[in-house]
Amino acid sequence: MAVETRGAAVLEARGEVQAPVLVLENVSLAFDEHVVLRDISFTLLPGHSKIILGASGSGKSTILKLILGLLKPDSGAIWVNGHRADAMSEPELMQVRSGLGMVFQEGALFDSLTVAENVGYRLYEETDLPLDQVRQRVEEVLGFIGLAEYIDRMPSELSGGQRRRVAIARAMAAKPAILLYDEATTGLDPITATTVDEEIVKLRDLEQVTSIMVTHQLRDAFYVATHEAVRRDDGLIRIQPADERKCDEAEFIMLKDGGIAFEGNAAELRASQDLYLKTFLS
Repeated sequence: MAVETRGAAVLEARGEVQAPVLVLENVSLAFDEHVVLRDISFTLLPGHSKIILGASGSGKSTILKLILGLLKPDSGAIWVNGHRADAMSEPELMQVRSGLGMVFQEGALFDSLTVAENVGYRLYEETDLPLDQVRQRVEEVLGFIGLAEYIDRMPSELSGGQRRRVAIARAMAAKPAILLYDEATTGLDPITATTVDEEIVKLRDLEQVTSIMVTHQLRDAFYVATHEAVRRDDGLIRIQPADERKCDEAEFIMLKDGGIAFEGNAAELRASQDLYLKTFLS
């Protein structure tokens, strides 16, 4: 598992050593003659973010499916929390997935369940926690995202942004080490999307949740990469522009023609003179 990417190199230069929670090593995948991913390698460190960009069909969401074990690579290796996930059987993968949370496009809430039942679904179905402890955890995560008062409402009674935030609460309820966001802000207006972006930032900075964010929404991608959450002395949470050191913890990956065309922080992406990157960003 000797894959070193830019994030690991930055930490090494600072004299900091951290074991990655996620490693993709020379991963390739094709469907018949169509190559989706070719020789993809990157590492993700605890509490850091990867923001994956690329044109439609470039393999962004496919990477998430590979991490979850829903697809198997044709070659290469995938390590999740120290486990070789791509070589596991389906029963073995269930244990690995317990350390992952997924926020789907459009939120994907269960319409017939209340907010509380949606958020606690995984705890109800996959753990032996007493019902009162599940309810306590549900109240805790809804309080964190500012939706405690909606606990007994139905999804149909929520706005689009609220439904996405409930989806984030559901993903974090079981305290996963890694959260995967698949187009979490698609279809939302800019103001509502920012409320979702802020939850992603809060989870990363205050709960130390490692994250991968797949998106084609550049505004949201740069917001997450260049802001941080801090808890003030009075207990209130503030979202503010991140300093250079913090910005290094959020890296972009740009996919092109099945490979990685760029990996680096927001400032480096903006400064790139690569014609494809400049065209994409414009």
